[in-house]
Amino acid sequence: MTPAPGTGPESPSTVTDPGVLPWVRIDAASSVPPYEQLRLQILDAVNEGRLAVGTRLPPVRALAGHLGLAVNTVARAYRELEQAQVVTTRSRAGTVVAAAGDAGRSRVAEAARVFADAARANGIPADDAVALVRAALQ
Repeated sequence: MTPAPGTGPESPSTVTDPGVLPWVRIDAASSVPPYEQLRLQILDAVNEGRLAVGTRLPPVRALAGHLGLAVNTVARAYRELEQAQVVTTRSRAGTVVAAAGDAGRSRVAEAARVFADAARANGIPADDAVALVRAALQ
């Protein structure tokens, strides 16, 4: 059995055992793709402080095996989190939660992604959608 974070030999900022992410749930019946479910759950955990800055996430293969997902599914979630500057990935250090200053940016990036999806779903051309955002920012 894995000790609770901070009680075992690993530092409390290291999450290498995928079992320490007990809140991650993938709903196979959901219309939301598994990578997106994982991405959103990690994003929420970061924004709510359940995953602290500097916390190392489980390796892609370990988390994929734990969740019963394809390696590429977990890799895509991590990649999108990295693009939103929620996490950073370094070959030897693995994937870690980015600095707190990026949390606000990640929330805005997520809101932009939701807005873009809504614009596409409603047939609003990209130029018109950008104009709406510019108007909202003024």
